[in-house]
Amino acid sequence: MTKILIIGYGNPGRLDDGLGPAFAAAVEAFSIEGIETDSDYQLTVEDAIDIAKHDIVLFADADVRGPEPFYLKKIKPAERVSLSSHSIKPASLIALVKESFNTNIEAYVIGIRGYEFNDFKEELSEKASENLKAALEFIKPILKKKEFYELRAENVTW
Repeated sequence: MTKILIIGYGNPGRLDDGLGPAFAAAVEAFSIEGIETDSDYQLTVEDAIDIAKHDIVLFADADVRGPEPFYLKKIKPAERVSLSSHSIKPASLIALVKESFNTNIEAYVIGIRGYEFNDFKEELSEKASENLKAALEFIKPILKKKEFYELRAENVTW
């Protein structure tokens, strides 16, 4: 069975920055066999260990300037692993997994358009909530079938 990991990242205490963790929580509520979820404020090198145990990883994050309501794109490993003690980008993390665990993980990022980030409150704006709903409606049938093949050729934008 294909094992899929969803990693939602962002700060839920900063309004729409919590879109990634909200996405991961909603996917977890789907209770689909073979799908694991995780969420945190940021990606770290320690995430590589969990990623290496899966066939596919989907990173979910808020996007300040991306298309509405969301985009989904395939991630290729970065040519060079760039590490920081603070955070790591998805492509660098995938390169680290490839280099450290000798595995080629299939990786995607779903960027959900957010609008409000400059206040401290644990809630999503109305428009960001609508975008999250659209992203979840799109991804649910794909996760149920565990067939990402239709996404491999090109980026998806709605």
